[in-house]
Parts: sequence; structure tokens; C-alpha cells
Amino acid sequence: MPVSPKAAIKEVQGLSFLAAKAFAAIFRRPFYVRDILMQMDLIGVGSLTVVMLTGFFTGAVLTLQSSSQLSRFGAVGFTGGLVSVSLVRELGPVLASLMVAGRVGSGMASELGSMLVTEQINAMRALGTDPIKKLVVPRVLATIAMMPVLTIVANTLGIVGGLAVASFVLHITASLYLSRAWDSLSYMDLFGGLIKPLVFGALLAIVSCYCGLRTTGGTQGVGRSTTQAVVASSVLILVFDFFLSRVILAYSR
Repeated sequence: MPVSPKAAIKEVQGLSFLAAKAFAAIFRRPFYVRDILMQMDLIGVGSLTVVMLTGFFTGAVLTLQSSSQLSRFGAVGFTGGLVSVSLVRELGPVLASLMVAGRVGSGMASELGSMLVTEQINAMRALGTDPIKKLVVPRVLATIAMMPVLTIVANTLGIVGGLAVASFVLHITASLYLSRAWDSLSYMDLFGGLIKPLVFGALLAIVSCYCGLRTTGGTQGVGRSTTQAVVASSVLILVFDFFLSRVILAYSR
């Protein structure tokens, strides 16, 4: 169904209001430390396996594809540098965020949507508890805290996957591969590779919580909200990746 400009502006307005309320509530008591730690376990430890597999095989495939092109110019030795720069700058943060959006973002939207449909959130308000402070803020803080860690894991496993292919398939020595991988990275690459997951984590958590808190239509509405959360957060991650890359490249020259 086509979306009118008025409806799109209303959605952006609602998302902006939720983000402002959530970030303002971070500095208010109570802090719900136990909820934050529980969400960090669900998001970080729960997503570790899928992020590790994604990073490892991304690095392996990237090594295969790049070496076939570099061999035309006799530059197969530079494969490690190409793989490390590609992973740290772009593929690591983006793919880790997309995996977390698919696994965790859908869970956030369905959980909050189910609570809204079953009147649990209204009961929470009746008892004097702020739903944004209790439900949204722990999820946002936990996602922001765990996304850089998951990105580092994805980058590391990607380089290891590339090393395995380079050693056993392409017969490139491990010392050459790792030295090229390290020498090709700059401090700005590492800095930008850690700034992106912070932004992506906040983005996917806010979008997923917003989609869950605007659920209507019973159990069918929960399914729609889950789908909207994954699609919207994935698209926004790719859009924001372009603008962040543009800014980081401008300052790294």
C-alpha cells in the first residue's frame, strides 16, 4: 500500500519523539541496571554465533574474490590489506548490524508489540512506571554497548577466515597476509569502524522499539510490526552507512 507524504512525516515525527524521550530518560532515575545487563546478554551473547559465522565466511569469500582480480596484476600479496580494510571500514559494521537487526530487532518489536496488545504497557503506566524508561532505554543502551564488541568479533573472524583461505587455498604465507592486513589499516579506519556500530546500534534499537510500541490489530499487528522493524532498521543502516562513510572519508584525507 503506498504511503502518503503526510503519513511518512508523521512516522518520522513519532520516531524522533521516541528517540528524544529515550535519550533524555537515560540520565533519570531509576537506572534499571539489571534490565540493561540482561539485554546485553540477550543481544551480545545471543548474537555471537551468527556474527562469528557471518564474519568468518565473509572474509573467506572476500579473499577468494579479491585474489582472483589481484592475480591479473601480480598483486596477490596485497590480498590481506584489501580484506582487512574492506572489513574494518564497511563490511564488518554493516553486516554485524544487519544480523543483529534481523535477530534482535525483530525480537524487540514482537516483545513490545505483544505487551502493548495484551495491555501490559497500560498496566505499567497505571502503576506509575514509565514504559520508555523501563522498556526502551535498557534495550537502546544494551544495543549501543554491544554493537562495537560484535563488530570487533566480526572483523577478527573475517580476517581469520581470509587467512584460512589465503593459507590453504591460495598458498599465501600467514606472515605476509597478516602484515599486509595490519599495515593497510590507519587509525581513522579503526575509529570509523567503531563509530558506525554505535550509530547503527542506537538506530536499530530505536526503530525496533518504535515499531513495537505502535502495534495495532492484535496478533496480526505484532507480525506486521516485526516485519516493519527488520525492514526499516536494515534500510536505515544502509542509508546512514553512506553518510557516515562520506563524513569519515572527508576527515581522513
